[in-house]
Amino acid sequence: MRMSEQVLTDVDFHSLDLHPNLLKGLDEAGFTRLTPIQALTLPPTLKGEDIAGQAQTGTGKTAAFLLSLMQRLLTKPALAERKPGDPRALILAPTRELAIQIHKDAELFGAYTDLRLGLAYGGIDYEKQRRQFADGIDILIGTPGRLIDYYKQHVYTLRAAEVVVLDEADRMFDLGFIKDVRYMLRKCAPREQRQGMLFSATLSYRVMELAYEHMNSPRKVEAETETVTGARVVQSVYFPASEEKLPLLVGLLDKMDAKRSIVFVNTKHAAEQITGKLNQLGLPTIALSGDVPQNKRQVILGRFAKGELAILVATDVAARGLHIPEVSHVFNFDLPHDPEDYVHRIGRTARFGASGDAISFACDRYAISLPDIEQFIGHKIDTASIDPEMIAKTPAFHFTRPPRKTDRRGGRPGDRSGRPGGGGSGRRGPKPRSEQSGAASSAPDAGGDKPTAAAAKNGDEQAAAKPRRRRPRSSSSDKPTAPPASDS
Repeated sequence: MRMSEQVLTDVDFHSLDLHPNLLKGLDEAGFTRLTPIQALTLPPTLKGEDIAGQAQTGTGKTAAFLLSLMQRLLTKPALAERKPGDPRALILAPTRELAIQIHKDAELFGAYTDLRLGLAYGGIDYEKQRRQFADGIDILIGTPGRLIDYYKQHVYTLRAAEVVVLDEADRMFDLGFIKDVRYMLRKCAPREQRQGMLFSATLSYRVMELAYEHMNSPRKVEAETETVTGARVVQSVYFPASEEKLPLLVGLLDKMDAKRSIVFVNTKHAAEQITGKLNQLGLPTIALSGDVPQNKRQVILGRFAKGELAILVATDVAARGLHIPEVSHVFNFDLPHDPEDYVHRIGRTARFGASGDAISFACDRYAISLPDIEQFIGHKIDTASIDPEMIAKTPAFHFTRPPRKTDRRGGRPGDRSGRPGGGGSGRRGPKPRSEQSGAASSAPDAGGDKPTAAAAKNGDEQAAAKPRRRRPRSSSSDKPTAPPASDS
């Protein structure tokens, strides 16, 4: 089956014979006509069929599976031996933000039902979430890690789960959760005794293998290749030099009046530098990387959603599962290495029928990813020319490399010849404060930072930082009498 490019179909929710209380919730929320993915999935799922659907965020897939499972729970009796804390439906999401969004939508659609919702994810109060199970849960929504934790403590069981939903299945693989997902699915009732629904941005071989392994002959609903990235996303790519990227970004932000934009980069270090520079230029910006605590993430996303911050600079790990309405522009400051990440990135804009712009910078370092991206999405991305007026007249700014690890002797890493110090004055001493933390550089010319044998053997960094070595004597011989230390 193929998904139309239409934003809404002519099919009305009232034509689906849904439970009156569900229709009341839909009417109050302003939902009248089905989106294409809903029109393709709801008729079979309401009959109890399993389905594997290809759908981007913002296309209405959440409503598709929530309405199906709620209809089932409202019209069919639960198992007689079910305990109150055992869910009748399980929804697995790869990220906390996505789980939270699904829970909000479930509250919206089920406002006039007596279905009890549960939400479990890591990073917040453990005991508070655990108390939900004592109060009773019909629909359990969460991320695999926290759900497995409660399951292994016998807080709940999955023997009464008659509907299982796996959302953004491809992200489960990307984030390394697939073993946890399979563990949860094996703990549910046999697939013949439950209904399964799977949604993914791409129905790759590994995703479909998972579907056929744990579902009952799922019906495959696949989007047209040309709509993988969304018909209302206007895509373009610039080819700037590396040093032009930031001035071009600033110029485009000003020219396009981008009120709410997300700038994607490939490293935390780049996110921090761009955020600092944009704030210096008077553009309210904040960085979101993978190590930001959950409570702070929620505050950041809340401020961005309210418009208190105009720009969010994010890495892929941090931005997965973000559900923020009215994002007008997405900038791929760095092209992603994985084409699927490109699809997920630009899916942050043009949501729920709106339009949006996705602008990519293909500099010399990341342009190699462009052909794979275009092959994956099934079409060429329009090339945009760089007008000199687009380049903002910003103060000179050059990105610094991520701090490099030094060797455990306390000096600088050796050069390619293996000599400690590697040239220059070679003066020894503690690292500058700005280099005392951070990951090693991924630049191809970074090297020579292996620890000494003694340090590697005993792990004593302090002892290794002060080796007992003599300064080499002046000699015409090519072989010094003692191993050379850093020149000083």
